[in-house]
Order: sequence, then C-alpha cells, then structure tokens
Amino acid sequence: MVAFMSDSIRLAKRVAELFNCSRGEAILYIEGAGVTVDGIVVEEPGFRVTGQEQIALLPGADLTPIEDVTILLHKPAGMSVADVAELIVAENQAVEDRSGLRFLKRHLKELVMLDPLENAASGLLVFTQDWRVKRKLVDDLSRVEQEFVVEVSGQIIEDGLQLLNQSINFNGKPSAPAKVSWQNETRLRFARKELSPRLITLLCARVGLSVVSIKRIRIGRIPMAALAVGQWRYLMGYEKL
Repeated sequence: MVAFMSDSIRLAKRVAELFNCSRGEAILYIEGAGVTVDGIVVEEPGFRVTGQEQIALLPGADLTPIEDVTILLHKPAGMSVADVAELIVAENQAVEDRSGLRFLKRHLKELVMLDPLENAASGLLVFTQDWRVKRKLVDDLSRVEQEFVVEVSGQIIEDGLQLLNQSINFNGKPSAPAKVSWQNETRLRFARKELSPRLITLLCARVGLSVVSIKRIRIGRIPMAALAVGQWRYLMGYEKL
C-alpha cells in the first residue's frame, strides 16, 4: 500500500488506463471488490497509486451497479448509538444471511440508522441506503407496529394487564391501544404502533412494575428471529417492513 505522493494518481484513473474502460466503469470494478493492488483487494476508487504497483482484475469482476442495501442488526444492551454502527463489519455478518450478498465497503456509504434504540435497550435496528425504507421508517413510522419483549420486576396491580392494553395520553396526544401479554412470570410482550422503550417504562410504572430489560424483536413485518447479539444480515428483496 502506498501513502499519498505528489506523483501518485487515483486508483480509478489507473484502472481505466490499464483495462481500457471508462472512469465510471473503473469505479464499479473497484467498489465491487474486483480490483487488487499488489495482491490486496482495494475498494476505494480514490486510493493513490504510483504506477509501480501490480494491479489486477479478479476473476468474476463485473460492471453490475451496486444496489442500495438495508441491514438488520441485533444491538447489544448498553451499547451507545454512536458505537453500534461499528458492528457492521464482515466478521459479524450472520452465517444465516441468505441474501447472497458479500459485504462491501460501499455498503457503508451514506448508511443511515433508522428509529434508534436507547443505550440500555437491545434488539433489532435497521440501517439503510434505500430511500424507500427511509421514508417508511421516518415519514410513516407512526403506522408501523413494533414488538418488544420486556423483563420486569415487582408486583403488578389488580387489573394491571387490562390497563396496559388501554390507550393513554403520551406526549400530549392519545396513543393507540397496545397488545400486551405475559410470556412468563417476569416477561411481558408489547406490540403496538408508536412504541418506544420510554413509553414501555412509563406504562409499566403505572401498574407497579419496574423494567429490568427491553428488547425490540420486530419492526413492521420484519422479525429479528435468530439473529445473534452483535450480528447483522441484509434485508432480502422479498421482505417488506
């Protein structure tokens, strides 16, 4: 690898010269992980080379445009919003990922986290480059049902479960009724639109319960399923939020 030098040029320009293609085609080769410099894959079109390096196209390198991706990640409890994107690296891609996509550095470009979780909460996060997904989870988020599993302590008041399922005023407006049920003696399942860890904590406190942990397991029609803590996968083409 080579540091910036006054007589160096961008890798995209060098690839275009060597393989008789346009600069745009060279960028597609590079961002698609199809170019090596001295035997090492380089995915940055702006990487500087001097002309002395051995530059090659890998077998199978093609000019297929790289489509925008959406990534689902299982956030660990206690990890901050600022740090969680660091988990999106090749070694954390779930073995069960059936998308057929290989992790590329291009997939991190303009990748946006939607509807983040509070630091203490764990569970499903969505990152996307796709404007359609952004619109769904920004402009239309109030119409998307979410599901959480909540570990609680304390003794619920009489008729507490019924109260949890009722509509309440939150942030100055009435909320839609939740669907709340016991999974076991200490764990509740919450499902509703406009649901957040903050609201769950408030609802639990009203009925005498303290929240021990909160995990989001579904956004819209997308479940977290068997995605392990700290792992991620690509959203499949047929999956809709």
